Amino acid sequence: MNRMQLMKVHALLAAFIFPVAIMFMVTGAFYTWGIKGSYTSDVYEIPLSKPIQSDVGELTNLAKIELEKLATSFPEGQPKLKVYGSYFLLDWSGSSKDVTLEPTDNELVAKLTVKHTSWYRNLVQLHKAKGGTAFKVYAAVFAASIVALIISGFIMAWQTPKLKRFTLLTSLVGLSSFAVFVFLS
Repeated sequence: MNRMQLMKVHALLAAFIFPVAIMFMVTGAFYTWGIKGSYTSDVYEIPLSKPIQSDVGELTNLAKIELEKLATSFPEGQPKLKVYGSYFLLDWSGSSKDVTLEPTDNELVAKLTVKHTSWYRNLVQLHKAKGGTAFKVYAAVFAASIVALIISGFIMAWQTPKLKRFTLLTSLVGLSSFAVFVFLS
């Protein structure tokens, strides 16, 4: 591939991933400072015929039944059982909503919480890989594109005689900075 072709591929790839790159940069930077977006929550009491057990399959089935009654879609992610000593709950996260199902003090009543994300929290959830398969594939293409951009940018800089030494020096400073900040963290 000659230099002009490499520059075209580099520029077109950068233009294609620009929107998702901005999303990941903004949500990542704000998340670092604790800005995560918000939820609106709806809490429902679920009458039970028997106490719920610490079983992910049983809890997931109950959550699905109740969400269908509410005409609410399921979260995009996989349900998980979280156990804290003798306490447990079902945690089911997605990009547009989070669902928890947990026992209450009354063993014949469970609590279902449906948290709907704000538009910004939805983007944060996508950043955290809480979206569906389509967005996960898109994010993987984005990651591969960044690798291609970095490699092609490095190659173009390395091929330019006036930038060769500066490229090597900058790469070493970047690697050193990374090591120092990892150590300091």
